[in-house]
Amino acid sequence: MTSTTPAGSDPAPRPKRRTFSPEYKLRIVAEYDAAPKNEKGAVLRRERLYHSHVKEWRAARDAGALEKLVDKRTSPARPKKSAAEAENEKLRRQVERLERELARNKAALEVMGKASALLEMISEGAD
Repeated sequence: MTSTTPAGSDPAPRPKRRTFSPEYKLRIVAEYDAAPKNEKGAVLRRERLYHSHVKEWRAARDAGALEKLVDKRTSPARPKKSAAEAENEKLRRQVERLERELARNKAALEVMGKASALLEMISEGAD
């Protein structure tokens, strides 16, 4: 039997990752905690969540960190860096890397200089 879709095309669009607002997270944690023991799983199934979601959100709520409930990696409120800020950050990382390399090379040259001086002393003593 032959396929009706071309070999290189994706039959379905890529799913998007769900995001949850802090209000939603707090509402679900409260609902989950208020549910009788035998109905907690029903809350998770209805919302298509895992127990780990509720556990993580409860810990953040108990720590009093409402802002920690927002996933900073995927939050639409995450501010974008300007091109100049991004370039500055890139250059700062490059400078730090080059300074580490320079320090390592200086240490290696110092060791080689001491080894060279030691070999000169040994060769002069053998003469």
